[in-house]
Amino acid sequence: MVRARTLEKRQKAIRNIQKITSTMALIATARFKKAWNRVQTASEYLGGLFRLLQDLAKVGPAPAHPLWDAKGQTHRLLLLVLSSNRGLCGGYHAAVVRHSMERLQQLHAEGWQVLVEVSGKRAASALRFRQVPIQTVHGHLADRPQWEPIEVLAQRYLEEFRQGAWDRMELIYTSSETVGRQRLKTELLLPLPKPEPVEAQLALADPKAWDLYPSVPAILEELLPRFFKVRLFVCFLQAALSEQIARMFAMKTATENTEKMLHRLTLAHHRARQSQITAEILEVLSGAEALEQRR
Repeated sequence: MVRARTLEKRQKAIRNIQKITSTMALIATARFKKAWNRVQTASEYLGGLFRLLQDLAKVGPAPAHPLWDAKGQTHRLLLLVLSSNRGLCGGYHAAVVRHSMERLQQLHAEGWQVLVEVSGKRAASALRFRQVPIQTVHGHLADRPQWEPIEVLAQRYLEEFRQGAWDRMELIYTSSETVGRQRLKTELLLPLPKPEPVEAQLALADPKAWDLYPSVPAILEELLPRFFKVRLFVCFLQAALSEQIARMFAMKTATENTEKMLHRLTLAHHRARQSQITAEILEVLSGAEALEQRR
């Protein structure tokens, strides 16, 4: 049987781990709240841009624009995978990598030449281990996405798309619809989808009476790149939010598991201590009996 002192050392080590996991759960909860607010604010702005595109579609047929009418001939596709740089978040990275591998197999079966870029070192190392060639790793964007560097990255994507470096751009990331529901998504970012004219809440009563300045093509030239940049930024925010939710639940589960383990070790410690005391009593009684026999 394990000695009581050994069990005491194990209990002390597990209590230290419990302090770490509970603290990390609190930190992840605080970061989750901030990330949730950022996602909500950016999503509202993105929704406003999309409604504006819908309102423009009510004026008449959408004019030609390279961001939604481009028909490339290279048959190359840019695949951007969003993960993070840190671990201790359950199966977050494993799910992203597994989904990415499945999508890569589908694209190769369709005959696409895939250029892979990754945000986050965890997914990058896992994909390289699986012999996936990676063009670029954006390690500085994963933890706390900021608008300025992501806007620069989005501008680079727009320029490459217009120059015909590749025909399509897809994005793989984890979206958090609610706190308890995360879903892996594969979204087509470029070319942009043409909006259909639908009734919008802020639409004018008579679209023909709209006075558009300077012109619809000029407005689209400003609006479409902005829409793409904000959409990419929201996806980065969604991925960061999903990471914090996964870490929050993982650390809470780890803390609960330490409670169960401490309970089992406490019972084992009591049994070991009881056996040790019983053995010591038997030794004392045996010694006393031996002394009596010598007399």
